[in-house]
Amino acid sequence: MKGLAVLVLSLLAVWPAMGQQEPPALLDAMLAQHHVETSAPTYTLDDLEAAALTGNPGLKAAAARIAVVEARAPQAGALEDPMLQVRTWGVPLRRPWDLDRSQNMVMLSQALPGPGKRGLADKVARQDVAISRSELEAMRRDVLLQVRQAYYDLLRNRDELLLHDRQVALARQAFEAARIKYSVGKVPQQDTLKAQIVLTRLVEHLVMLDEQGAMARARLNTLLGRGPGEPLRVVGAYTSPDQLPALSELERAAIANRPELAGLRRSVQQGEDKLALARKTYLPDFQVGAGYMLGPTGMEFRNGYMAEFSMTLPWFNKRRHDSEIAEASAEISLRNAELESKRNAVRQELQEALIRVQSAKRLVDLYRNTLAPQVDSALRSASAAYQTDRTDFLNLIDSQNMALDVRTAYYRSLADLDTRLSELERATGTPIRRAISPRQGEAP
Repeated sequence: MKGLAVLVLSLLAVWPAMGQQEPPALLDAMLAQHHVETSAPTYTLDDLEAAALTGNPGLKAAAARIAVVEARAPQAGALEDPMLQVRTWGVPLRRPWDLDRSQNMVMLSQALPGPGKRGLADKVARQDVAISRSELEAMRRDVLLQVRQAYYDLLRNRDELLLHDRQVALARQAFEAARIKYSVGKVPQQDTLKAQIVLTRLVEHLVMLDEQGAMARARLNTLLGRGPGEPLRVVGAYTSPDQLPALSELERAAIANRPELAGLRRSVQQGEDKLALARKTYLPDFQVGAGYMLGPTGMEFRNGYMAEFSMTLPWFNKRRHDSEIAEASAEISLRNAELESKRNAVRQELQEALIRVQSAKRLVDLYRNTLAPQVDSALRSASAAYQTDRTDFLNLIDSQNMALDVRTAYYRSLADLDTRLSELERATGTPIRRAISPRQGEAP
């Protein structure tokens, strides 16, 4: 950037001394329409959103985590593995291989949780899956919002480049008019120098636009899971809301549709299930078993069986189980507080997003219906007046600069309105009806 500025200033310094009456070739090349249609892949907003949902690395990682949680969930309600026991006792030390003189037993046993514990444990684990899915949905919407922001930045950048072309054409006309007038002695050389400065400032404007476009393209490619430098073009139009819903309607939609709130509601339900499970710790767990016994040779009843039954006694460990119940109760209170805090944050987010949309829409209307027509009329008037020697070159330059500033601000307000609408949709969790933004009053 600094090197370009030094080069341009050097050209301007030697230009008058060389007596040139045309812009230097390098400056002229920089101002050329280098952004003509290319063979880069073209994407609409729908194309980009679909590509992001399938290619975004963060979403892929979140989906993989859900697969892990889903695979873990069935384990919570499953029984412990059954146990096989083989015992031998009474073997003579002098004949350790002689099992006919010993007692031998084979036994199979199974641990059984208390009534209802397995079902609750399974329900708690399934809630983990639902909560993870809500988190994934929230991440999807965040990614889509970032895609839309980058898309509208590129859309604005495209229109600003086209505006740059129009300004270059106007600046060339002004330079040519000043050159002709200077050649016949109607205006001082200062007018041609001012025209050269206007063209040079347009080079600065072009460098900034190229940088902004490259940055937005890199962000968008990264969101799509592609290399940041891959070629990409966007097509589409700006939109504006048909009619903004009332704040109360937006709040109802957000409470019903925001995935973060849905996840917290499931978290509260999970906490209640954990409390119910903690209360069931006072129910004993059991273990049952059955086995076959083979006695020593010569016994009257050498073949026999055995049965086993055991149970825990949780009432003798009251302090521990009361603590588990108190912890589960405190966790419910915490999750309810988090849910209420998130509801308040959503309401604030909605209010701020709605204010931003309303402000952005007023700015768009102001630029489209008032400022843009005014600066266009002023520029046409200044151009005609300069051609007929009824105004000086400074007035023409001011009119051109004002037109460039207002048009640039207009395109930015259009892109900002779409971005703010996307933020409002993200805040409500539902789409808002839009229409193609009218483009009356734009320069041809």
